[in-house]
Amino acid sequence: MIKYSLKCEAEHAFEGWFSSGSDFDAQQARGLVTCPVCGSASVSKALMAPAVTTAQAGENDVPMAMAAAGANPEMLAKLREIVTHIRANSEDVGARFPEEARKIHYGEAPARGIIGEAKQEEIGALLEEGIEIAPLPVLPEDTN
Repeated sequence: MIKYSLKCEAEHAFEGWFSSGSDFDAQQARGLVTCPVCGSASVSKALMAPAVTTAQAGENDVPMAMAAAGANPEMLAKLREIVTHIRANSEDVGARFPEEARKIHYGEAPARGIIGEAKQEEIGALLEEGIEIAPLPVLPEDTN
């Protein structure tokens, strides 16, 4: 799953989850991606800061954490469901994430869902190459 920050022609900002970048493109082309505020189908991806959790925090790692304070139970339950689904349907490649993501992107490895770890500079390089990645949310129980 990929989460995009989106905005409409009226500059309303919102988020959307898609199974892939091509899924977003296909839905957008069919007019299915609309602004929840004004209903406009003229929607584009907004800039968003990438974040990836790593097994061991270092000074160059980009941590992602969810602010649990005030989060509603329904949202947490849905996030748990999404994270569980992604983990169950993805291969954990650990620190090989950047290498495997490139292999998949360039057709050197079979297309499949992967999860793993990446440092900030690796994330930037992947994004510059046009490789679509998204962070998995860190749930409150993951930070104990």
